[in-house]
Amino acid sequence: MTAGPEEQNGLTSLARGLSAPKGFVDASLAAPAPGTIRLLGGIPAPEALPVEAIGRASAHLWQATDAAVASLQYAPARGSAALCDWIAKREGVDPSRIVVTNGGMHGLALAVLTVVERGATVAVDDPVFPGFLWALEVSTTRILPVPVVADGFDVEHLARRLATGARIAAAYTVPDFHNPAQVSLSAPKRQALIDLAERYGFYVIIDDPYRELRFGGQDQGVAVFHQSDRAIHVNTFTKTLGPGWRVGWLVLPDHLVEPVIRLRNRLDVHTSSVTQAVIERLLTDDAHLFDRIVRGATALYRERAGALIDALREQLPGAFDIVAPEGGLFLWPRLTDDAVDPAALFRRAAAHGVLYQPGEFFAADPRRPSSTRHVRFAYSDRTPEELREAVRRLVLAF
Repeated sequence: MTAGPEEQNGLTSLARGLSAPKGFVDASLAAPAPGTIRLLGGIPAPEALPVEAIGRASAHLWQATDAAVASLQYAPARGSAALCDWIAKREGVDPSRIVVTNGGMHGLALAVLTVVERGATVAVDDPVFPGFLWALEVSTTRILPVPVVADGFDVEHLARRLATGARIAAAYTVPDFHNPAQVSLSAPKRQALIDLAERYGFYVIIDDPYRELRFGGQDQGVAVFHQSDRAIHVNTFTKTLGPGWRVGWLVLPDHLVEPVIRLRNRLDVHTSSVTQAVIERLLTDDAHLFDRIVRGATALYRERAGALIDALREQLPGAFDIVAPEGGLFLWPRLTDDAVDPAALFRRAAAHGVLYQPGEFFAADPRRPSSTRHVRFAYSDRTPEELREAVRRLVLAF
């Protein structure tokens, strides 16, 4: 039964104001015709997930009676000590700065609720990961789009806007293997962004779920973020151990740890004790397992990105401007022929059995859509054979 205006009037202004799913979400949740090849989501390859190791870790937990009983009880709001220690060592920070979350989206929402006042303005990537705009709606819908260029978030553009009077509560970016634009923020720009934040008094929300998935190029580093009192670093096990865990973490400046914990005490209390306990065992029973998982995954993604690029260049020569990614899960090519209508191409591709995300879905401001001539192909959970077949179908759409 659909609620009418009378029922809607009983909602809070926040609940009424949340946007309905559209575009990116509609495409991701679509029920396509049988046989359709979906190049839609940043989904880990099933072959890359450590299913057998998870089974062993789970069995070990339930065979250890005391540990099993403890995992069925409440956990600290900050997260279990052993898991926080493992994450902190990986991040190179003190464990007291780690807060375990229910996945990356939860981390983003906690960051927004902690440092963004209602109605404040937040600078965001353009193109932007739409999920951050959903998280941002709990506090504000006022954004300042900042172009994403070849070396990431355009810090100089933001600096010019701030110098001419713009004021923001936070800046949001995906620094490694950007979703959707696949690029990484250069080391000089990372420092420049932190310098701006410290000068103007805003926070930088760093969304970094793809960082481990590098298969080329040079790591640009995260120490500059961890050394600043103005950076909130959000990460997750979603892209490495699987999205079903709903376990991620925040690396926070010392002064934000207690405010974040007080906030989550009023929301979800803590991340599941059981899932934390299983992940602890998975990561600590074999000290090298996580690195092997990451190496296996990046080898797969290197192969799949290469297969997709080769097929596009061989079967659709000149149709796209393509820059090979250095990691992550996405390819962000641009249509070169202005006579090709991206919306019509998308519809024809779907009719021929291949789905992807049109670039317009990632516009930070729908009133001024950016990247309309780009498309986002997600290659991570498709085999090389499926990717080559997807391009064959795309040829028919052209």
